[in-house]
Amino acid sequence: MENLLNNKHILVAGAGGLLGCQLTAALLEQGANVIAADIDPEALQHRLNDKGVDCESPQLTCITLDITDEKAVKNWFASCSPLDGAVNTTYPRNKTYGAHFFDVTLASFNENLSLHLGSAFLFSQQCAAYFSEHQRPFSLVNIASIYGVVAPKFDVYNNTPMTMPVEYAAIKSALLHLNKYIVAYVNDSRFRINCVSPGGIFDHQPEAFLQAYKGHTHGAGMLDVSEIIGSVLFLMSEQSRYVTGQNIVVDDGFSL
Repeated sequence: MENLLNNKHILVAGAGGLLGCQLTAALLEQGANVIAADIDPEALQHRLNDKGVDCESPQLTCITLDITDEKAVKNWFASCSPLDGAVNTTYPRNKTYGAHFFDVTLASFNENLSLHLGSAFLFSQQCAAYFSEHQRPFSLVNIASIYGVVAPKFDVYNNTPMTMPVEYAAIKSALLHLNKYIVAYVNDSRFRINCVSPGGIFDHQPEAFLQAYKGHTHGAGMLDVSEIIGSVLFLMSEQSRYVTGQNIVVDDGFSL
């Protein structure tokens, strides 16, 4: 079968992250030309090399991009080569992110919303502006979360120092509606924004958490990051041409 994304030009923001590096590899395998963007170019190269990606491939271009920098993002989109889609896998946050609810200050809450939701707005806005100028079919995928859809199950954090950050819930739920706002505003079936909302992704969390989380799923427990990628590939491809403003939940039943 022909690769899903042959000759597509796709930007991956946050390509040096846990999801971004594996997604970059998968996009290349499906025939896409990938612009891998990250704030840390050395970490980006290292993570891609670890995933077996040939950083010298003519299909791959690595760039440095701070998604929270309005001028940098606007300048990049104003000067970029033909682009068919983008995936935002970034996760900007401040040093106090992750505190328990009663320990979160208003200043910290506002800063995290500005960093994460604000940058998602900027990135999505510039994708829409690019489409409006070039009139080239465009698919954008933002990464949300099950905790943008349902309330946290706080019992899974018992016996661990972990919590589900209140900023995360606010950001991810807002992102789902932001997508709908933007595609309704652009109002053109050639421009699409969708979300993928993963359940928990395994990243060496405490065993007590892993077992408690698994009890809320249909047996899989925490997912491997590779299990999220198929949904993103679908949304980037012509297979999903009229899917827009939607949210694909990948969580093995955790949110049911």
